[in-house]
Amino acid sequence: MDYQALIDKYYPDDDELRRLLLRHSRQVADRSLLISRRHPELRLDETFLEEAAMLHDIGIRWCHAPSIYCNGEEPYICHGLIGGRLLREEGFARHAQVCERHTGTGLTREQIVRQKLPLPAQDFTPQEMEEQVICYADKFYSKSHPDRILTVVQAAQSLEKFGAEGVEKFLGWAQMFE
Repeated sequence: MDYQALIDKYYPDDDELRRLLLRHSRQVADRSLLISRRHPELRLDETFLEEAAMLHDIGIRWCHAPSIYCNGEEPYICHGLIGGRLLREEGFARHAQVCERHTGTGLTREQIVRQKLPLPAQDFTPQEMEEQVICYADKFYSKSHPDRILTVVQAAQSLEKFGAEGVEKFLGWAQMFE
């Protein structure tokens, strides 16, 4: 798969949004690959890991988040679902699941229903180890502050507003991946 060709297709202009997407995605991919190399016992598919990390946020263009150059109309929480749909249409179902499952530490059906999120009432939690690594790595980098790299403690604190369950999952990943 040529992930760069997909980025070029959906982000053809050399603008702030494309540059931000590429920078953030590269940060997530590099951290994911570092985790893989530190933990060969996990037997991660590094080709898939890099491709999926580079594409995990491909759906942001269609969302409304002007502070990060996203001038679409959809709520930002839908970016994973949008990216998943795009990648499925391109024939990359496994990559699509990474898009759909990386929000927070993943979203359960119960969380979606309880919080009345504008998402289908289904489970969007990372299942495969590669999905978990990308979801974990993503929490260290913010598109709003691209120069900042969070520590494990700071990343965990950023998840507190979504509930203790996500913080616990993230800290469990930290024990596995650090």
